[in-house]
Amino acid sequence: MGTTIDISYWGLGIGMLLLLVPIYFFHRFKTGLVRPTIVGAVRMVVQLFLIGIYLRYLFLWDNPWINFLWVFIMVYVATETALSRTHLKRSILMLPLIVGFLTSAILVGLYFLGVVLQLDNIFGAQYMIPIFGILMGNMLSSNVIALNTFYSNLLREQQLYYYLLGNGASRYEAITPFIREAIIKAFSPAIANMAVMGLVALPGTMIGQILGGSSPNVAIKYQMMIIVITVAASILSLIITLWLSARKTFDAYGCIRQVFKKK
Repeated sequence: MGTTIDISYWGLGIGMLLLLVPIYFFHRFKTGLVRPTIVGAVRMVVQLFLIGIYLRYLFLWDNPWINFLWVFIMVYVATETALSRTHLKRSILMLPLIVGFLTSAILVGLYFLGVVLQLDNIFGAQYMIPIFGILMGNMLSSNVIALNTFYSNLLREQQLYYYLLGNGASRYEAITPFIREAIIKAFSPAIANMAVMGLVALPGTMIGQILGGSSPNVAIKYQMMIIVITVAASILSLIITLWLSARKTFDAYGCIRQVFKKK
């Protein structure tokens, strides 16, 4: 395969001009998205350049302890982001989210690096940081959707929950319909994308590897595994989070506590 073609800063600047297309239509239809788009683009550029500088040194040092420190930082940022997007109380979701994210990322990530790739050094920055980053991004998005769905439905249809409890169901059996709905809402898009991958669209990871010089055969195998590990880690983190948060979501009598922040 050919060598990687770098993007010059001039070329990058010209490419960023494509954002004028959505900005024009956002302004034309008075969507209120012009300012958020500009702010988001500026933040993206600054953050990615700073991360690029940090990752360069991270790969240079290649220290397992520093790598794990970066993973902890990713977990903390993902947890804070999930809390802000779901508007759930920190006292209920903070610790469960941290444990769910960290446990799932470590179990699934190290399984992929050690068992699937069979790397001699599974804590190497070159593989560990990108894989854990992909896992965290997908776990965050799926957990936000699932947790919002679970708690919103639980509060809106709490009569069903109490009805099931009153008819002899355990707490787990009573919340099972809400867990089921949350899983369906969060994972249906991922399952749909999985079914048409390669036919309707070429995924970004695969395209990036091909542009980076990898053969299509290698890129395809990596993409298949990326999809599998992200779905596995996402569902595992969600179940862990819900299981740990249940003690603070319900009191000793099974009654639902106030879980959302007061507006």
